[in-house]
Amino acid sequence: MAKTQKNKTKKVKQNPLKLLLIGCILVGLLVGFYYYVASQMETESVQEAETITKTQQVLMRNLDINYPPSPKEVVKYYCEITQCFYNEENPDETVHELALQIQKLYDNELVANQTQEEYIQNLISDIAAMKQSGLVISSYSTSPSTDVEYFAQDGFEWARLYCNFSIRQGTVVMDTNEQFLLRQDENGHWKIYGWQLVE
Repeated sequence: MAKTQKNKTKKVKQNPLKLLLIGCILVGLLVGFYYYVASQMETESVQEAETITKTQQVLMRNLDINYPPSPKEVVKYYCEITQCFYNEENPDETVHELALQIQKLYDNELVANQTQEEYIQNLISDIAAMKQSGLVISSYSTSPSTDVEYFAQDGFEWARLYCNFSIRQGTVVMDTNEQFLLRQDENGHWKIYGWQLVE
């Protein structure tokens, strides 16, 4: 009789230890599972971000609330859109969207030089000609901010700067240098008035 009571007290003493041990294991498993799920979600979001094309990134920018703050930044964004035109395979609808986006960087006088339809058709022809020649804009670099020339003329504020484009055809790389002229509009935004190739 004394033996059975001893065994009962041993079982009672072992049960809280077992419960504590099982509880710790369960908590460990839950924490491990939580970190596993969190890391999987993070990996998926990184993969989704990587699948966004350069063109999509460029088109996501809302110029009404996030217009480039300086002449250099305007030209830089112009170059990003230009790379999308010539380096990526975009359907005509996307080219049209990109054209509307890049025109927001242009001065009103530059936009008025041709109709919207003419501009789009000329752009599509230029893109086709570049692709047929196997030309790709591999990189670009704008003038440092300190080299941007500011001046006032005809009641407007102007800025002049340079941009160097590296154009690749197969393994051959050619450099072209272009001078950009920008005019500040009534909202204080720098708009591209025109550009020319520098010999």
